[in-house]
Amino acid sequence: MELEGYVLPDELYYHEEHSWARIEKDGTVTVGMNDFFQKEAGDIVFVDMPEVDEEVEQGEVCGKIQSRKWIGKLCTPLSGEIFEINEELEDEVTLVNTDPYGAGWIFKMKAANLEEEKANLYHGESVGPWISEEIAKAEEEKAKSS
Repeated sequence: MELEGYVLPDELYYHEEHSWARIEKDGTVTVGMNDFFQKEAGDIVFVDMPEVDEEVEQGEVCGKIQSRKWIGKLCTPLSGEIFEINEELEDEVTLVNTDPYGAGWIFKMKAANLEEEKANLYHGESVGPWISEEIAKAEEEKAKSS
């Protein structure tokens, strides 16, 4: 799906804080930040990633993402155990901007309550209305600050 210039692949699940979750064939989950986040943040300069083996709860802040404009929260879209972080981001953090759904992934996890918790995420037809609201909020904030 592409909406007002923001690309949001249909197969992904989205958390309200703009992290995405891709459920892999082996049942693990890859997590990153969506196109709306990276475009609103601007050039990403640093990602404070969670630790491998860290146990996280759905919606928990498990890291930070710093851009030239501000510092944003990295919220995990699902509960579970993180088993891999994207070490390439340490040398090339701009991958979050240039390839947010590919090489710019942030961590991989083993989800603890996948079926139950994915119902709390935006997916399919619920993505359009949600991202439209987020766009409207962002435009409102920009109007206030100018």
